Formats: sequence, structure tokens, C-alpha cells
Amino acid sequence: MSPNKIIKTDAEWRAQLTDVEFQVLREAATERPWTGELLDEKRDGVFRCRACGAQLFASGTKFDSHCGWPSFYDADPGAVTLIEDLSHGMVRTEVRCAACDSHLGHVFADAPQTPTGDRYCINSVSLEFDEGSEGGEGARS
Repeated sequence: MSPNKIIKTDAEWRAQLTDVEFQVLREAATERPWTGELLDEKRDGVFRCRACGAQLFASGTKFDSHCGWPSFYDADPGAVTLIEDLSHGMVRTEVRCAACDSHLGHVFADAPQTPTGDRYCINSVSLEFDEGSEGGEGARS
């Protein structure tokens, strides 16, 4: 395990997060499509994990995939972990924050219009937007 891994009890996460944030980030729920506050975010900056503040995606990797959730074609190096997800009768790849293991969404190899061919389909409620930030690893605990 990484020495920088953020570990909290469910009670600690519940005290920090709203009910919806807890359901998505800690219980792998999905917010309704087209409802997220960051879906149409187009400013320069970075997207961070709402649970721990770790930087996950640069705004330059965000694109409009018309899927109802914020989409990115690449994550910051080392920022996420990918896990095979066999739920719902299909094979998908779950995306989790590498720093705190919070559920972010899923990644799909169905975006040939992007440099990577990938579409990170991320719950808006699992993200915070930091306008104008150029990077840095400012995770909070």
C-alpha cells in the first residue's frame, strides 16, 4: 500500500461527504445523467477528487461525449486505478481515485475521436473543479 494512501472509516467519510457524495464515492452509485454541475464545465483548470482533493484530470483532456456525464480522454499519471467491474451483467472498467480509493466512474475504449481512444465517464458529484490551476499534487486528508 502507498504511504500516501488516505484511509478513513465509513463514519469519517459520512461526516465529510453529503449523502449523494457518499453513495457515489464510497458505494459506487451513479448520479443521474445530464444532472451534474460539472458536465458543461469548459474553463481552464483541473478536476480533483471530491473526497480527498487529489488531482485527477486536466481540463484540456475533457471533451463532450454526449453521454450525460463529464468525459475525459486521459487521467493524470498515477491519479486513478482501474478495476474490472462485472456488475450489471457486463464487463466494464471502474475508475477509482488512487489516493483514497473512491469510485469515480468507468472508462470505455469507445472514443476514436480522442488522442487515446478512451472515454473516462466520470460522475460530476465525485469531482471538484479548481479553476486556473496548472497542476500539483495538493491532496487533502
